[in-house]
Amino acid sequence: MLRFTAVKVGESLITFVLAAIVIFFGVRSLPGDPALAMAGEEATPERIAQIRADLGLDEPVVVQFWKFLTSIVTGDLGESTRTGQQVTEMIATTLPVTLWLAAYAILVAVVAGVLLGMLAERFRGRLPEALANFAALVGLSVPNFWLGLLAILLLAVTLGWFPASGYVDVLSDPLRGLYYLTLPAVILGTSLAAVITRQTRASMIETMGTDYVRTARAKGLSRPRILFRYGLRNSLIVLVTIIGLQLGGLISGAVVTERIFALPGLGKLTLDAVFARDYPVIQAVVLVITLAYILINLAVDLLYSVINPTIRTGAAKA
Repeated sequence: MLRFTAVKVGESLITFVLAAIVIFFGVRSLPGDPALAMAGEEATPERIAQIRADLGLDEPVVVQFWKFLTSIVTGDLGESTRTGQQVTEMIATTLPVTLWLAAYAILVAVVAGVLLGMLAERFRGRLPEALANFAALVGLSVPNFWLGLLAILLLAVTLGWFPASGYVDVLSDPLRGLYYLTLPAVILGTSLAAVITRQTRASMIETMGTDYVRTARAKGLSRPRILFRYGLRNSLIVLVTIIGLQLGGLISGAVVTERIFALPGLGKLTLDAVFARDYPVIQAVVLVITLAYILINLAVDLLYSVINPTIRTGAAKA
């Protein structure tokens, strides 16, 4: 287990370093001059040159890249060129909003997806399966931004069941905070719930047709016990894979949802930074999202080895 974990951690570190290189040069390939954006269109060349010097943009790219790597190690990601605020403080303020939204969305998606998938397997060839498949098809087909606008119009504006926008800190007021996050979380988790529904249904159908399930039935075990003890348990690897891959997508995909519902998360911070050519903030946000992807994939790999020990045994032999 220790060797397997060490190998996966080493692979994650290499991936992070390569991602940092791509982020650094990718941000600098964006069109526009951040110094010109800060100074304004009517600024003098001297003023623009001064701003470039203050930002370190007049230094060689190698020097800039070295400072970028050093800032990652030290945790000092610099100051925003737009507001002058420390980037780490800006991320510390906005990241919890995105994490709460993503966690709530994946909870909604897992509960809804697993229940619908199990319902579809239980009533194969009947109306409940057709309804579950139709719900999954709608979830995969309808874009989140359009579904979010419809939800605001119907559930917030017309019926008044949920707030159309705003955010309340979940830690300071849990019930009100979750209430404000419910509609955005449902919209964000819709597509993931659809994927989980289809995969759970397919995995459950395959598992319930195996020999050991037929043996359990012959021994007189009840269907609910077989369903949860054998069917759902043996579908965990598929579910963990989907959840692990989609969780990173939820964090990055929350940009649009946060914009629609006016949530002060990483989405708003990212868009504001892109429009202002705020290099330090853009780099830091993309770096955080990349790190989230890497850590989630690492956690998924480690969960694999817990659910199915043969995975780490095979990796150790290789």
